[in-house]
Order: sequence, then C-alpha cells, then structure tokens
Amino acid sequence: MRLTLLTRAYCHLCDEMAEGVGPIASAAGVAVDIVDVDGPGHEALEEAWGDRMPALFAGDPADGVLLCATTLDLERLRAALGGAALPAQAGR
Repeated sequence: MRLTLLTRAYCHLCDEMAEGVGPIASAAGVAVDIVDVDGPGHEALEEAWGDRMPALFAGDPADGVLLCATTLDLERLRAALGGAALPAQAGR
C-alpha cells in the first residue's frame, strides 16, 4: 500500500496533516508520497482539488480512495492501514 498526500507549500493544514500522517504510516511500514499540487506537472491535480487541501488518498489520487481532506481522520487512516496500531501521540 502507498498513501498520497496532496499539499500546497503555503498551507498550514497541509503541514499539520503531513506531521500527523508521517509517524502513523511509518509505524505501519507504508510510504507516503507528498505531492505539491502547485508544482510542475500537477496542473490536473490543482484543477481537480483546488483549495480542498490537504487531501490524503490510499493509493493514487486518480484511482485511489480519498481518506480525508482538510483534517486528518485517524479512524479512516487506521482502517485503510488494516487497523495498524497508532503511535501514542497520534491520537492527540
């Protein structure tokens, strides 16, 4: 499994979600691809997702499952990771 996090450089919510997802994904042995939608080659993602950032997907945004947008949904993330145990600080 792979997670994809759509972000923007100036988005504090994006920074917060990346900080929350990182330890959980790492504990589950899952990679997280962080994609800045304003970067070159991501015009279609920017058009599709606009200001609905951050957006976390199980898989690729084109054919994966949207887990959450704007704020981290720990329960959906845990379910997507097969009930993987969360690090103690992740629930705060």
